[in-house]
Amino acid sequence: MERHQKAFLSWSIALFICLICLVFSGQALASEERKPNILLVFIDDMGWGDFSCFGNEVVETENIDQLAKEGIRFEQFYVNSPICSPSRVAISTGQYPQRWKITSYLSNRRENEARGMAQWLDPAAPMLARYLHDGGYTTGHFGKWHMGGQRDVGEAPLITEYGFDASLTNFEGLGPRVLALKDAFDGKPAKKHSLGSDKLGRGEITWQDRSLVTQSFTTAALNFIKQAESESQPFYVNLWPDDVHSPFFPPAVRRGDGAKRTLYHGVLKTMDEQLGVLFDYIRGKSGLRDNTLILVCSDNGPELGAGSAGPFRGFKTYLFEGGIRSPLVVWGPGLVTSTGTVNRTSVLSAIDLVPSLLAISKVDAPQNVAFDGQRLPEVLTGKTAASRTGPLFFRRPPDRDAFYGIPDLPDLAIRDGDWKLLCEYDGSDVLLFQLAEDPSEKNNVSAGHPAVVERLTTKVLAWHAKMPPDNGATYRRRR
Repeated sequence: MERHQKAFLSWSIALFICLICLVFSGQALASEERKPNILLVFIDDMGWGDFSCFGNEVVETENIDQLAKEGIRFEQFYVNSPICSPSRVAISTGQYPQRWKITSYLSNRRENEARGMAQWLDPAAPMLARYLHDGGYTTGHFGKWHMGGQRDVGEAPLITEYGFDASLTNFEGLGPRVLALKDAFDGKPAKKHSLGSDKLGRGEITWQDRSLVTQSFTTAALNFIKQAESESQPFYVNLWPDDVHSPFFPPAVRRGDGAKRTLYHGVLKTMDEQLGVLFDYIRGKSGLRDNTLILVCSDNGPELGAGSAGPFRGFKTYLFEGGIRSPLVVWGPGLVTSTGTVNRTSVLSAIDLVPSLLAISKVDAPQNVAFDGQRLPEVLTGKTAASRTGPLFFRRPPDRDAFYGIPDLPDLAIRDGDWKLLCEYDGSDVLLFQLAEDPSEKNNVSAGHPAVVERLTTKVLAWHAKMPPDNGATYRRRR
């Protein structure tokens, strides 16, 4: 009898040990398979040099700077258009926005047609949010949309039709939205800023002081993340403030002399503080801190007289570096291996983010989807300082041939290695710059490099011919 009891006891102990091993191995496996959370902050009309960690000596953007100190600051990151709507299409789809006939900002129906553009992004477009959603993520969009549902275009798809579980936007989209009240603190009533959105319906409208709109988006994103956290679900969140886009209405204490740049800096500082609430929450929760990737960048260059493009030539709507080169900060202590560093060599762009984030998340896109962007997960996470291979192509907005006092802006551009070429639709009026030596694009060296000119002109014209056309060649043609 005693022998049977000892055998039973030994068997019980062995079983208990096996169960413990299974539990811990299961936890380890679950930890290894945990999908990383992703927060994409896409700022509106902010220049390359506007974060203090990128050189701003007037305003300290301490919350963004803290991310940079704990993450990676990329200096050769490009968006794929120098203006808002197409830039947003590119970072959402991983494809050139020309493929979807969104090549300038989406305006009213008549203007969209006149410029040869779609009225909204086709829901059939490949969407990062949809693929992550189908891969087990909960997805939310909070902030500016501007890919359909603005001015008098009220029948565009809702944001939730593009793969998002929840959304809150402004006057450039449909669904629940926050519309701004512009208070100049001059004793006059605040004016509404809606551009017709308040007449479109299709979502609850909340009116909010312009200086608190970003706070509304940040609060909504924070609540969404808390809900995902409580349900142990990985999240993908777009936080796309419509700061620091004009009109500039910072709080009264930051209006200063009321000059345009002063107001801009007041909005920039306020936005940084409002975003910081969410950054601090993620940083302060170990479960989020160790498994969340935050990316912060801008949709295009700055408005003239407001933000700064740093050392680069040009502004918003230009194909010069100042219009298309954006700051990029990537943070994620549990995911980024090279922290507190500055990457000055890796050339990458917004279309590369989609396949790269899918790779980091271990989520596959459908086999029939061909991205224009490239998979660069090890670049984003600091494991390598490599660059994308092959060229990047750009086409100007069809309504921006003449802007900010320049009568004839280049129509096309290509960045290939250290070379940057700009030209007209027919390949004429070539400008060639060697960016490693001349990042400010001051010295046109086309005369001394005819072979490079021929090679790059051939490439950019071939790309242009393959993309669906817009009306850039005829829209309000100069006389």
